[in-house]
Amino acid sequence: DGCGHTVLGPESGTLASINYPRTSPNSTVCEWEIRVKPGQRVQLKFGDFDIDDSDSCHSSYLRVHNGIGPNRTEIGKYCGFGFQMDGLIISKSNEVTVQFMSGIHTSGRGFLAAYSTTDKSDLITCLDNASLFSEPEFNKYCPAGCVIPFADISGTIPHGYRDSSSLCMAGVHAGVVSDTLGGQINVVISKGIPYYEGSLANNVTSKVGPLSTSLFTFKTSGCYGTLGMESGVIPDSHITSSSILEWPNQTGQVNIWKPENARLKRIGPSWAAFISDEHQWLQIDLNKEKKITGIITTGSTLAEHYYYVSAYRILYSDDAQKWTVYREPGMGKDKIFQGNTELFQEVRNNFIPPIIARFFRINPLKWHQKIAMKVELLGCQFSIGRAPKITLPPPPQNKIDEKNAEFMDDFIHSVKTSLQTDKTTFTPEIKNTTVTPSVTKDVALAAVLVPVLVMVFTTLILILVCAWHWRNRKKKTEGTYDLPYWDRAGWWKGMKQFFPTKSAEHEETPVRYSSSEISHLRPREVPTMLQTEAAEYAQPLVGGIVGTLHQRSTFKPEEGKEASYADLDPYNSPIQEVYHAYAEPLPVTGPEYATPIIMDMSSHPSTPLGAPSISTFKAAGNQAPPLVGSCNKLLSRTDSASSAQALYDIPKGQPGLGSADQLVYQVPQSVAHPTVSKDE
Repeated sequence: DGCGHTVLGPESGTLASINYPRTSPNSTVCEWEIRVKPGQRVQLKFGDFDIDDSDSCHSSYLRVHNGIGPNRTEIGKYCGFGFQMDGLIISKSNEVTVQFMSGIHTSGRGFLAAYSTTDKSDLITCLDNASLFSEPEFNKYCPAGCVIPFADISGTIPHGYRDSSSLCMAGVHAGVVSDTLGGQINVVISKGIPYYEGSLANNVTSKVGPLSTSLFTFKTSGCYGTLGMESGVIPDSHITSSSILEWPNQTGQVNIWKPENARLKRIGPSWAAFISDEHQWLQIDLNKEKKITGIITTGSTLAEHYYYVSAYRILYSDDAQKWTVYREPGMGKDKIFQGNTELFQEVRNNFIPPIIARFFRINPLKWHQKIAMKVELLGCQFSIGRAPKITLPPPPQNKIDEKNAEFMDDFIHSVKTSLQTDKTTFTPEIKNTTVTPSVTKDVALAAVLVPVLVMVFTTLILILVCAWHWRNRKKKTEGTYDLPYWDRAGWWKGMKQFFPTKSAEHEETPVRYSSSEISHLRPREVPTMLQTEAAEYAQPLVGGIVGTLHQRSTFKPEEGKEASYADLDPYNSPIQEVYHAYAEPLPVTGPEYATPIIMDMSSHPSTPLGAPSISTFKAAGNQAPPLVGSCNKLLSRTDSASSAQALYDIPKGQPGLGSADQLVYQVPQSVAHPTVSKDE
């Protein structure tokens, strides 16, 4: 009377003491006899062990034996509170006896253990959860019997299960392993989600769960798609039933609960049987053999008709004549599937191993009020490889002799014999494997050439980008005042202005520059003394320190802000070359005098008070003014007041005046007459 939860499968199982995980009762005993296939051995692993050891394992203990019966030998005797046994207990034969004895005690949960054959090296127990493993992906073997009432799971597929859920119990819920057989699971750990849904599947109820740091899912073969009930791929004519429920409603209209209404999630009434007994069925023709891995059912989904099926059997056939009831391997009785517990909830059951059939039939065994249900089948396409067709060589046109005829008969007989197969066709084992395609030489060559070509094109692109960048930088480094670097051949034309001018017949076309170009001028060497011979246009006024001004020099004022020379210090400033744009040529019939350029030195901080302002004017006529030494005549005046606003009178020179000394302009009328001096 000391036996608790127990499932003994052909290759694995689970056993626990009575009342586990609560305190086991006093004076109880239980023995488990475990047998596996001959030639194999048994390994035992404890998930929890808590047995009173107050009397040194005398009255309360767990004892493991090799063999069964009177000839068994003891492997070990164990007791203790919170006893940790990390290793495995391995038998010497294919038979093991486990004996639990509970004496007088006040505490102790008892034990829970799992067993399997020794070829399952990665055996775990029903209590292990995902939080015990740090690997992001791992394989473990779950024993049979992990649907236990004292373990919880949260979540469902395909979203995943909370990390606190029992791995093996979640595997049963997901349809990866069978509770009666156990099996291998491939677990993948990922980031948790805020909410875990609950559902009923394979007789396991998953509860709603809160947020967790991680979750786990299972790798499967992927054969869990819908087979066409909900989508309508299966036509109405392929859905039949044993009977149909019909009755008129309050308006006199007849309600027919036809079998084609048994489509999952279809609005309206479901299929319902006219007679409620164990001989009713709903049949689905899949048109050809399919691999069926599961089924989802609901009730009537109509609140006013609280009908649903709570238990059923599954039958399948290839011709709709001979039917086979689904059973789990090694089980001698039909498998009864748990159905719905209410009319709305979707309940899933999986077939392990899957069913290979064309015709599928559901036989309700238990129901609420009436037999009514909606259905969807899960699975995928299935095809069996056929023997290759053998083509015999054509016979020769001439007659063959008897020897050749006997040879041909023997050859045909041998081919027919080799193609003969047994009438029973076993379901091939389909694994979740991917066959690596064969790689030809062309593919290998392409794998080498493609990276090389990519590198070559990348290099060419980089070279073009660098060349474009270098060209842009070259343009920026060249002054806008200069001619482009590809037009250097015209430098002689620019240099001709520094040499004595030729006759008017050989005058060159003037070059004009804008004020924006003047701001980018670069220093050049300019002779301090400019040529004074007649030229088409004047030379720059300033070279080096502003000191020498020619009478012939004229400037055209720039548009916008007028340039001023008052900011330059002609005495203290370091030698700094300042260049200006050339004035436009003076036309013969143009103005009699150029616009004056005033250089007010009185405002310079380093200049004594009353420093003269220098003014230059162009003489009338086309003849150059005379030179005194190497300097020009300058018309100067001394004025302590600002000279920038001085207004000039009309020229005093009139036609007919021939003296050069008289070709000067009258000083401003608002000020006193200045003294004219000549620089020598």
